[in-house]
Amino acid sequence: MIGEDGDQPAQGWMRERLHPAWAQALRVDRVLYDSATDHQRLRLFENETFGRVLTLDDVVQVTTGDEFIYHEMMAHVPILAHGAARRVLIVGGGDGGLAREVLRHPGVEHVTMVEIDAGVVAFCKAFLPTVSAGAFDDPRLALVIDDGAAFVARAGDSFDVILVDSTDPVGPGEVLFTETFYGRAKRRLAPGGILVTQNGVPFLQGAELATTMRAFRALFADATCYLATVPTYAGGPMALGWGSDGTARATPVPELARRMAAAGLALRYYTPEVHAAAFALPGYVRALMP
Repeated sequence: MIGEDGDQPAQGWMRERLHPAWAQALRVDRVLYDSATDHQRLRLFENETFGRVLTLDDVVQVTTGDEFIYHEMMAHVPILAHGAARRVLIVGGGDGGLAREVLRHPGVEHVTMVEIDAGVVAFCKAFLPTVSAGAFDDPRLALVIDDGAAFVARAGDSFDVILVDSTDPVGPGEVLFTETFYGRAKRRLAPGGILVTQNGVPFLQGAELATTMRAFRALFADATCYLATVPTYAGGPMALGWGSDGTARATPVPELARRMAAAGLALRYYTPEVHAAAFALPGYVRALMP
């Protein structure tokens, strides 16, 4: 294990081979950590452009340089569209970035965050504190170390917004992409609630989005996805699945702007106009909708 007392410089390049016909490489300027938990291998290194880069099993999960894009779009699109979200469930999200953005809404009274791997949370608190930015200390946050699918399957409180901040559908994250999981998640939504899921890069992971959308179309009156461009999730814009039986997606831009101002949000990527445009899907993505 390499820790901060044993940082190692100039380690060459990290190659991510998530896709069979595509790889990306990030220069490793300094290795900060290299170890394994009970569930997965954690590595952290520094890159001149992207800052600190966290990988799980050699797949990029978060970088301090561009994490704000993903976390802002996953959190603020459903919460501002909903307009009255009080209770939010986060499945995954061990780095704390999504919790950070959700908790920026003063109207949110309680956030339950269910993360399967306590080691990821402890690691991110120690090595990526700027990502969570104090979210783990917010009294509105309840951190539950549990399997997200098992948590959702149990009877319990309902939520206005459920955010599935999962890894790709391999290993521990695979169960979070099943029709059974989505159906159980829907049962935990309050009336008018919204389910948002991480669905990868459609150009390279089209089957992932198509499978989710097939399940969503069977479950929800309003089922689609929206897009965000995150540089380290390479291969095109990434998709975030959207499922709801309400009409929140029709919230007009001026109302989104009013809600954003009322919440006192000053954001780096999200704007009400970007919110609306994110649902305008290119043809190849629309073709993946069953």
